[in-house]
Amino acid sequence: MNTPVHRIAGPFLSGVRPAAPYLPTITTWNRLEGRARAEDFDRAMKAEVRDALWMLSKQWQMGEFIGDDAGSPVLARAHLETTSLTRYRGGDGPVIPLEQDVPLEAKVETQPVPFRQGGLGIGLDLRLLMGRQWLKLVAGVDPALRARFIERYGIAAPDPHDEADAAISAHPGVWQRVAAVAGRAMDGYALYHHLTADDSHRAYDGFATPPTAAQQTAIDDLAGRFIAWFDRLLYQPSGDNPSWRPDYLEHRFACSAPRDGGERVMVAEAYHHGHLDWYNLDVSPDQGGLGVPDGGDPVGDTRGAMTRTFIPTHVAFGGMPDSRWWAFEDHATELGFVRPDTTDLNKLMLLEFMLVFANDWFLVPFTVLTGSVADVRGLMVTNVFGEHTWVEAAGRGEDEDWQRWSMFTSSVHGSEDVPADTTLLVLPVARKVLEGKPIEEVLLLRDEIANMVWGVEARVPVATGSAIPGREAAYELSGTLQRLLDATNPPDPEIPPAAPIRYRLVNTVPENWIPFVPVHVDADRREIQLQRAAMPRILRGDPRIPQKIEPRTSLLREGLDAAPARQYFVHEEEVPRAGIRVHKAFQRTRWYDGRVYTWLGIRKQVGRGEGSSGLGFDRVMPVDVGG
Repeated sequence: MNTPVHRIAGPFLSGVRPAAPYLPTITTWNRLEGRARAEDFDRAMKAEVRDALWMLSKQWQMGEFIGDDAGSPVLARAHLETTSLTRYRGGDGPVIPLEQDVPLEAKVETQPVPFRQGGLGIGLDLRLLMGRQWLKLVAGVDPALRARFIERYGIAAPDPHDEADAAISAHPGVWQRVAAVAGRAMDGYALYHHLTADDSHRAYDGFATPPTAAQQTAIDDLAGRFIAWFDRLLYQPSGDNPSWRPDYLEHRFACSAPRDGGERVMVAEAYHHGHLDWYNLDVSPDQGGLGVPDGGDPVGDTRGAMTRTFIPTHVAFGGMPDSRWWAFEDHATELGFVRPDTTDLNKLMLLEFMLVFANDWFLVPFTVLTGSVADVRGLMVTNVFGEHTWVEAAGRGEDEDWQRWSMFTSSVHGSEDVPADTTLLVLPVARKVLEGKPIEEVLLLRDEIANMVWGVEARVPVATGSAIPGREAAYELSGTLQRLLDATNPPDPEIPPAAPIRYRLVNTVPENWIPFVPVHVDADRREIQLQRAAMPRILRGDPRIPQKIEPRTSLLREGLDAAPARQYFVHEEEVPRAGIRVHKAFQRTRWYDGRVYTWLGIRKQVGRGEGSSGLGFDRVMPVDVGG
């Protein structure tokens, strides 16, 4: 044992009375230090316990003598049944085979890449990319064909004095880029659209002088390679994606796997956030099956059963407390800095697991193929004492039992009293998806002052293929239209006001604010939904009837480009008081076989609250009448 020595600053008292008066001082402790009596530290490092009875008493007090978890597992054997997902249906679309070589996100989220929207050609960046690819292909046939294809599928120069080109000339940067490549570059999408519109179309259709027979044969072969190249470049549907539900602004799809006497159907009713995994799907007990795809099922029955043996290992994670005596953990993780509040149950549970029960968990490794459903029938565990324990799923029982606890298992769709589903679902999804900048962004928000809902186009696509702020695009377009109107129809000189006030019937809002008005649902007197409406475009001195302002994003143009045009409705409950944010952007991932998939996807997020458009009716406005 080490004996501390106390050093005290102050006078020493004795039995002799001092001649001078004694003045007491404050007693202070300078330091506390240990003085070793030996140079051998072996005994001190042993941490010996002298009172064994005290240790036994504490074990009895903590209930350790009645514990049954004294034996560590050394061997595990699992028996399970597996099957693979073979069928897919997006929304109310047809049933198709589920390819395992395509990420499920790409199949669910993909949207057609727009090249024309509201009568305006957009996607100039992709058009030029496709044109350069085709010109490189035909250069090997005859270099003279380059000028002929540029002339046949050229890019028209926008006219800044034509109202039809106002959506391009209104934005200076867009007009400069389009004018710079007009007549000098090729529109590759125009060629692609011509070739895919009809099998009888050829790339050299419309040439004043047809190419030679040998050149025609070579060009026809290059046309097939050109179409295949672009189809590989962007993964997109041939038409509209049936999984997208514009009235809910969400995706809905279903997958199925064969099982005894039918199919196991899993449904995703509301997928919108862009992170697809097992928790997005619920088991549907009501559906007997999705049905057989057109042309039959190429995969067939994929059911199988197996029993595998494993060696359990301790669960380990970064910053895990070391259970060994005199062992120090990694300094990179400091659990002392975690300060949860009384309501942070997740942090409290995590800390309890890490500090108390970390060495009580074991990992049983098991490999399951991607795109499969595994039903673990049971787990036989053998401990160090040779005892065998048959372990079943902890989440078995009734699905609606509120005391049932389960992890990584799918819920059963509906509220019926049915047995819980304890299968493990491994979807064919990408581990990480890269997302580009939004090419469209819309905010759906409530305006309590105007008592309506607005669809605010925060970012709108332009002809170059990029996006610009919607408010900026709205002011530039309205200013350009007003300038073109004043050039052809000069305004009358303004009459000086004689009264200090002026009556205004209605004011205007920016053109990127698209109104949604509440209407009754058919055959229902109480339920309402939101219908897309339109504000009039009012130009000063315009003798024509005001035109309706149309949205410039495909998210809000739903049904406008159809023939005939359709109305667009959004369910009222989909726009909460916080609003929602919907954006469209390109997604990119690399699949497990090395191939790259790029598609155009839609995301929905919570908004930032309500908004005010400033819309007002029947207002009296002050006017400065001057001196």
